[in-house]
Parts: sequence; C-alpha cells; structure tokens
Amino acid sequence: MQWLNEPPQFADENGRVTVLAAPRTDFWRVTHDGGVRDTGHFYYQTVRGDFTAEVQFSGEYRDLYDQAGLMLRVDETTWVKCGVEFTDGRQNASVVVTRDFSDWSIVPLPDDPPALWLRVKRHGVTVEVSYSLDGTAYTMLRQAYFTDRPEIQVGLMVAAPTGEGFTARFEGFTVTPLEGEA
Repeated sequence: MQWLNEPPQFADENGRVTVLAAPRTDFWRVTHDGGVRDTGHFYYQTVRGDFTAEVQFSGEYRDLYDQAGLMLRVDETTWVKCGVEFTDGRQNASVVVTRDFSDWSIVPLPDDPPALWLRVKRHGVTVEVSYSLDGTAYTMLRQAYFTDRPEIQVGLMVAAPTGEGFTARFEGFTVTPLEGEA
C-alpha cells in the first residue's frame, strides 16, 4: 500500500493501521463553499475490476468534520469517501461522491459507537456503501454511479478539516474480487 498525502504519524502492524490526521486536511471539491481540497490522508492499493472492500475502524473524533473510513479514487476529480464524519457534536455515517463536484449525505449513528464496520461493493460503474455497528448486520447507506475505469485506488482515508488532528485506527482491511471476477 502507498500514501497520497502521508500523515505526520502512522503505523501499519499486523493488519492494524493507526493514523494521526494532520490539522486542516480534507477531500472536497467546489460544492458549498467553492473550495477545492485534496489534502486528506489516503493509504491505498490499486484494484482492477469488481470487488468488495471491508474494514472496521474507530476514531478519537472531536472537531467538526473529523472523518475516517474508506476511499475509492480515480484522481482528484473522481472519488468516493465514506465512513464516519463528526458533525453536530456526534458521529454520522457519511458518504461523499465526487465527479468534478462533491455531494454529501449523512445519517446520525446511535450513541457514538466505539467502532464502525464498512462494506463497499463495486460492480461495474456502481458503488454500494453499507455500514454495521456490530460487524454482522449491515445497512445500505448509499448506491451511486462512480466510474467505468477498470482500475481504481482503494484504501483507508482520514482527514481533519477544521481541527488540530485526531487519531483513527483501522483493522481487518480487505479487498476481495466479486464472484466470477478475475
């Protein structure tokens, strides 16, 4: 795996990745405030074809928009980030789909869970994002058009847009080809 915007501190040991997000880092394009930011931390591998990506993660969220989760990326104008975003003083399941312009959707999570599980499936041009509070029962959060590019980058994402940074921890990150895919 490799970094886009390596963070000030990280450890990758035995399937556990710990990342310290630098202050004022983000992934966002144009919508809302007109700004373009491509400074968040993304630890990724390149994947070809259809797949399922999964991870369990937690964060020491405290400042507005602190975020951690998974990212799928073609380049700075075409990407999806999903996971937890800290808004209104609480954790929210979040998905941002960007194709030149970013959009954003959130769903409040009950009782600021100690961890969240994500499952992202790519099938053709479609991406489906689901989350779980226990690693067993998943709820679909969003299905979106993404890209027809055969190869994309897939991995872990962390950013701290307004705060002084925070620590996120990831476990069990896997990318598995969908059945029938090479």
